Amino acid sequence: MASVSEFDKEKFLEALESDRMFRHAVMGLIGFKEILDRITKIEERQQRIEEGLVELEKKVVMIMERQQKLEERFAKLEERQQRLEERFAELEERFARLEERQQRLEERQQRLEERQQRLEEKMAEVLSELRELRRVSIVIAHRFGVLSEAGFREAMRHVVEEVLGVARVDKWVYRDEEGYVYGYPSVIDLDLVIKDDKHVLVEVKSRVSRGDVAELYRIGRLYERVKGVKPYLVIVGGFIDPEAYRAGARLGVEIKPAFKEDYQFQ
Repeated sequence: MASVSEFDKEKFLEALESDRMFRHAVMGLIGFKEILDRITKIEERQQRIEEGLVELEKKVVMIMERQQKLEERFAKLEERQQRLEERFAELEERFARLEERQQRLEERQQRLEERQQRLEEKMAEVLSELRELRRVSIVIAHRFGVLSEAGFREAMRHVVEEVLGVARVDKWVYRDEEGYVYGYPSVIDLDLVIKDDKHVLVEVKSRVSRGDVAELYRIGRLYERVKGVKPYLVIVGGFIDPEAYRAGARLGVEIKPAFKEDYQFQ
């Protein structure tokens, strides 16, 4: 673009000042250019807005598509949840039926346990009765000479263990040279139990008299002299004379029946 000289500028300014029509023409020319520029800018902005609207429409379409997909997925989830709720309801029903069956089984088990308990108690009673009958038969066999005194003592050995509540019964064998027990030298042979530091001398007799009580009392005195320990004295007997009980009470000798009192004979 050519530069304007100072002379031309002055002439132009003078014309603007003096010539009204020229001045209006220049002003119109200048205003039209600005309007054209503004229109151009507006068109450019409108173009950008239209492009933005196109992009926005694309985004809206994408959002709508995604929303549709989400709605479809949500519908599927609702269907799955419905099926799960139905299955859960079925499981609850089955669980309720199982609980009822379990309760019935527990009741049956309790009844069976009670029956078993009664059978075990009955069996224990029967076994106890059989043991008592066996003891009675042993005593009767000894009384009528079918079983010797040694055999009787051996047969009643388990009774001694049961009566005293011990698992082992030992022997105390001692030769009484002074004749302290019988008045002449003799061998003392007696069952001995040591339990909780308590020494228990046990005599087993098919028939117990007050003389047997006195005899065990003298043996206990001898044991105390020999061992330095006062023993506890017990007689386990089959047929027990009432006088033996009275003698035992006086001399400190405990008398235990070999079987129940129902089977006692005189």
